Amino acid sequence: MDAIGAERWLRPYLREARAQDSPQTGEAANQKYSIFRRHSFAIGETRSIFRKIWLWVIVGVGVGASLHGFAPDDWFATRFGTSDWRAVPLAALAGIPLYSNVTAIVPVMESLLMKGLSIGTTLAFCMSAVAASLPEILLPRQIMTWKLQTVFMLYLWIVFTLAGWLFNYVGETFL
Repeated sequence: MDAIGAERWLRPYLREARAQDSPQTGEAANQKYSIFRRHSFAIGETRSIFRKIWLWVIVGVGVGASLHGFAPDDWFATRFGTSDWRAVPLAALAGIPLYSNVTAIVPVMESLLMKGLSIGTTLAFCMSAVAASLPEILLPRQIMTWKLQTVFMLYLWIVFTLAGWLFNYVGETFL
């Protein structure tokens, strides 16, 4: 993200805060802050961020959780169970609107694997359901512009797809 200068797509208030936190020269750069001052700053920043994102957290988790019940694992196993190269990127896309946490996705993964879905396709689907789900798209909206969110989601989708293809290759070749 640094290579493409993604910082320019942060919200203006964050760019301003980063500019204020840039390294200074002279005595101010060597100044050590007391633990009280650091904690006061952290509490103030936490409150400020919480006021900006609390509604998005509730909306994102609510919508993601409601969508989660509408996607039975049989549906995924029948549509993505082939060894077609398109199964991995499509499975990664299909997992995005769903919401799951890391511990809740383990039984889903087991079920998909038992129904014949390949390891890489299962992995791509489950990574996208955990890391790129609707709540994870809505939460960063308070700090990222749509352009940065789109680039970030595209990046995640590419990484999930590449990881899925790699695991499918290893699974078919060595197992």
